[in-house]
Amino acid sequence: MSDFRFRPEMLEGVAEHLTEGLKQFEDWFILDAEDLKKITDHFVKELEKGLTKEGGNIPMNVTWVSRFPNGHETGRFLTLDMGGTNLRVCDVRLSDRRRDFEQTQRKFLLPKEVKSGTGEELWDFVAERLEAFLEEHPTGAEDGTNLPLAFTFSFPVDQQNIRSGVLQHWTKKFDVSGVQGQDVVPQLEAALARKNIPVDVVALINDTTGTLIASHYRDPQVKVGSIFSTGTNAAYMEECKSIPKLAGWGLPDDAKVIINTEYGAFDCDRKILPFTPFDHQIDSESLRPGTQLYEKMVSGLYIGEMLRIIMVKLHEDGILFQGQDITRLRKANALDATFLSIAEMDITEELEDMREEFQEELSLSPIVDEMKICRYLIGLIATRAARLYACGVAAICKKNNLRKCHVGVDGSVINKYSGFKCRVSQGLRDIFDWPVREVDLIALSASEDGSGVGAALAAALAMEDSAQIVTKII
Repeated sequence: MSDFRFRPEMLEGVAEHLTEGLKQFEDWFILDAEDLKKITDHFVKELEKGLTKEGGNIPMNVTWVSRFPNGHETGRFLTLDMGGTNLRVCDVRLSDRRRDFEQTQRKFLLPKEVKSGTGEELWDFVAERLEAFLEEHPTGAEDGTNLPLAFTFSFPVDQQNIRSGVLQHWTKKFDVSGVQGQDVVPQLEAALARKNIPVDVVALINDTTGTLIASHYRDPQVKVGSIFSTGTNAAYMEECKSIPKLAGWGLPDDAKVIINTEYGAFDCDRKILPFTPFDHQIDSESLRPGTQLYEKMVSGLYIGEMLRIIMVKLHEDGILFQGQDITRLRKANALDATFLSIAEMDITEELEDMREEFQEELSLSPIVDEMKICRYLIGLIATRAARLYACGVAAICKKNNLRKCHVGVDGSVINKYSGFKCRVSQGLRDIFDWPVREVDLIALSASEDGSGVGAALAAALAMEDSAQIVTKII
């Protein structure tokens, strides 16, 4: 997929007057190897800048998770994972058998009104869902002991320790009042206390940190954890002596800590990313223009929106869906990455699966020519997203001189969008110039338990460290 140039066979049989303007989209969306290398090199500098006291666009948040699990962690933990779409509650049991666990979980959809209401409404919603989960799956604890809980909060926070975190700003279209600039743990604990839920919050982590921990737990070759779903982010283990903003903390020379990069904020200065008119439109119409620009070009929350606004433009240019009512197409966020994936996977001669999606999602009845054009545009959009995503992974590896490693990746886009992972891998090959016959030196591996198992492991490590501190004091 490194050369997604216009190929006549992709639009075979499509009327010439419908394809005349498509070359412009190639110019906007195609990124060659040199483009990717330049973006990656700038990315490396921005990652380094984020570790300084002055900081930069990329927060590079210190998580205070200072080591990886050894595979022998034990215990029972509740976990909460609040992401962009769902709240997931898990009951995780780590056994004494190396890298073995049991997990019970339930997902709850986060309603739009909760994501745009007040902080108290948000935390009460979380507490009520945890209460409902515990009613369905009793802990069995009758000695009055509270269960430890790890909270996976998938938003950028400034942490002074493992069980606190001040929200820097909302992402993923959240706009909850009374939370930004506040420590989210006491707010959650207050809601849990109102419901008399017997838990102790022992760790606050990001989903990306959880993905890294869970992936390394299974595969010690994993050095980077990444999310590619509603949003995009990555985490890795850094030496504290290489973090200027930790100077003065009195940490040992050999100390390490996981960095939650929050690199969705890359290039908010607009110095290197290839912005198109459609990227500018998506940003200007978002809740927070000028923020999370890299994420808005890459993640699953936005690539469907990119296709939608392009199709609206082509309709207005007289190319697509003439004579049809496009009211539903004009609705913001009417499409998500699932639509793109189904369209690309449709290999039927008359594109029946794609036609069904158009009918179901948009009440449109496109002809085959129109669907071929849309599928071609989807290829451009998805390939650009995958190749830009590769730049972030490559930048972390280049910065840390990781020439060969595994990257644990969680998220619906990377793991469920057919062919997406191959496009990312090709992007990495183009950046690092691996020989044609060489296997992928930086290999992507699916991880699906970061918010559950990863959070539980983080809680286990935090409790072990706390017990060691108490022992030393005694």
